[in-house]
Amino acid sequence: MPQFFLNKRLILLLVSIIILVALIGFSLQDRDKLTWPEQFVKDSVGWVQSVFHKPAQSLAGFFNNINDIQHTYEENKLLKEKLDRHVLLEKEAQILKKENQELKDVLDKTESLDEYDSIQATVINRDPTLWYDLLTVNRGSQHGVEANMAVITAQGLIGKVKNVSAYHSTVQLLSSPDRKNRISAKVQGEKDRYFVIEGYDEEKASLLLKEIPFEVEVEEGQAVLTSGLGGVFPSDLLVGEVTEVVADNYGLTKTAYVKPAADFYEIKNVIIVERKMDSGVSEEGEEE
Repeated sequence: MPQFFLNKRLILLLVSIIILVALIGFSLQDRDKLTWPEQFVKDSVGWVQSVFHKPAQSLAGFFNNINDIQHTYEENKLLKEKLDRHVLLEKEAQILKKENQELKDVLDKTESLDEYDSIQATVINRDPTLWYDLLTVNRGSQHGVEANMAVITAQGLIGKVKNVSAYHSTVQLLSSPDRKNRISAKVQGEKDRYFVIEGYDEEKASLLLKEIPFEVEVEEGQAVLTSGLGGVFPSDLLVGEVTEVVADNYGLTKTAYVKPAADFYEIKNVIIVERKMDSGVSEEGEEE
């Protein structure tokens, strides 16, 4: 009995081997058509692949997109930092270029003031509540600065020294509301006319050239300079330009609006000047 079952198992094994070899040989043949088991297996595998391929591809694409976004974010961050540094450097270069030009203009102006002693100074303080009134510079009595000296920029006159300490000075601007803030000036023309500038119109940002006789011709576009008559301010320093002339209330005199040549809002570097020679001519009233 055991011998029978052993022979039976051996026979089944041989038959299985023969069938397997036959299937392998059959599958290796060149055929135009597949058997139905092959078709079934192939279709099943293809269907399973199609089911899992799209989600797997979408998932892979999702992670790829996440990775691309992260890289893009890092690149944008780096580019933004570089751009910010570039903008900062460009602004610094513009500021330095502007300061260099201002210093060059001040130096050229200083060299042109042969008749006066000049002291270069830098603005170190300016109270926002007194922006158009006073400012402080880094030169004082130890540098030769005295009260009532004229203060100019490369563009023109801005004011005078109000008070002095050892190493600093306070400058009163022409736009100061102080009623004593007056300056003897002349209007250039075929014949120079001499008047007094007193007051400042904040709305029009203009100095006021007052007490012009009605019959005296003063026109828009004429230059206004310091007269030098009082011996305090140098002569022929540019103050500004006439922009408008209006009659006073009673029509007896006129007032001219003078646009300052210098920018009172932005002042960084100034020149403090004093005459080398004495003037024998003085003017009634206080000249500033």
